[in-house]
Amino acid sequence: MTVTLEDLGWSPRLASAFEEYRAKAWWPARVSLEHTHIYRVVTADGEHLARVSGRLRHHAARRAEFPAVGDWVAVEEGGGGDLRIHAVLPRSAKFSRRAAGDVTEEQIIAANIDVVFLVSGLDHDFNPRRIERYLLTAWDSGASPVVVLNKADLVDDLARFVGEVERLSAGVPVVAVSARVPESVGGLLRFLGRGRTGALLGSSGVGKSSIVNTLIGEDRQRTREVRESDSRGRHTSTARELLLLPEHSGILIDTPGMRELQLWDGADSMGSAFGDIEELAADCRFRDCRHAGEPGCAVAVAVEEGRLSPIRLESFHKLQAEQAFQERQVDQRAALEQKRRFKVLTKALNKKLKE
Repeated sequence: MTVTLEDLGWSPRLASAFEEYRAKAWWPARVSLEHTHIYRVVTADGEHLARVSGRLRHHAARRAEFPAVGDWVAVEEGGGGDLRIHAVLPRSAKFSRRAAGDVTEEQIIAANIDVVFLVSGLDHDFNPRRIERYLLTAWDSGASPVVVLNKADLVDDLARFVGEVERLSAGVPVVAVSARVPESVGGLLRFLGRGRTGALLGSSGVGKSSIVNTLIGEDRQRTREVRESDSRGRHTSTARELLLLPEHSGILIDTPGMRELQLWDGADSMGSAFGDIEELAADCRFRDCRHAGEPGCAVAVAVEEGRLSPIRLESFHKLQAEQAFQERQVDQRAALEQKRRFKVLTKALNKKLKE
């Protein structure tokens, strides 16, 4: 299949952003695979290995400023046959989480995505609260979320599961599929198309790799059976990877299963992820009602009357508190970074004055 930049997602916005690099005789490429110190990129003439230039490495102050899978980058020929990545073009959308560990740092899972497929398995590991968490992060990404309920062949009352997820997904499309039934998985293609990028996200064992294999028409991604006791699977995808679908029908970014999804931002997306609570809150007596025992709380009344699940409200409070904690940590990190930079500049200035 002949591939053009447009097949890879190139757009007038990207062409405009690239003008300053074109004058340097660099050319555009899209990151398809990320390793520790080397990347695989796709250009109009095929796949290449690439490394970050020393200048970019020096000026990238944060992890999120390095290339991620899905990014468009400016490259040129480097030594040893590899390309050199000199710049990362502005992202139209990104799915991020807080990096694992104690460091308060953003980790970009997929960049320049149009659709986020949030995959959940309809087996023992089905968890509506986890779907809420993924939806909150998906809304914040700038891409359009779609909830995919995989393994539909394992349940008898499919409509009940779909209805439950539709109630918490605030108008987001909910699609039930079975990787064993290619026709059902093929329905996901209606959210893609030439040049449009979708990212598959979900915990290990939900069947993302099986969905990818069905869509590309070959066993490209390794799959593994889940444990019968809890439906948990091992990470069969070991790295995020961008894949072109046949017949110019779109682009997919497959990701390893995530054991945890710690929020990175999401403050502006709470209203989208919990639209039902936001709508009820409009009738609360106090504008700043926290829905935690205040008089005249319309949300509390809805819980008492059975119009809102108390578990749903509990999840809202939990994610809201987590987001507030994350914001405080990010602010503290920013303050420390500003202090460090001021110290470096002061030291350099004092040295210059002594010369």
